[in-house]
Amino acid sequence: MVTAIVIPIICLYFFWLTKKEMREGYEKWASLQNVPEEAIISGEVVQISENRQRYNYSRYVHVLELTIQTKNSTQSNLKKITPLMKNTIIPSVKIGDAVHLYGNWKDDFFHVGRIRNVRAKKEPT
Repeated sequence: MVTAIVIPIICLYFFWLTKKEMREGYEKWASLQNVPEEAIISGEVVQISENRQRYNYSRYVHVLELTIQTKNSTQSNLKKITPLMKNTIIPSVKIGDAVHLYGNWKDDFFHVGRIRNVRAKKEPT
């Protein structure tokens, strides 16, 4: 008799706990696109690297790694991390583009929230 009551309660508790963890994981993944714009870096794109990484089980992120040459001849490493959702727009930048990057510093790289192209490098015709 006790088993008929205790086992369903335990199953419901673990079901509730799993749903709670999944919701928290989704919110954390979706919040990757909300980067506080605390600083600006301006310069010319020197190197680009793009890849898709698994964030968690069936969720992926697009990682755009840039190396920017600023006016004072220093190079900075930057990352734009975008969660891959149905309506996600991946920013497009090319080597030689002059850009303004808005974001904040995390550890040893600049975490980009928004990219604005100032001018595109003219391609030879």
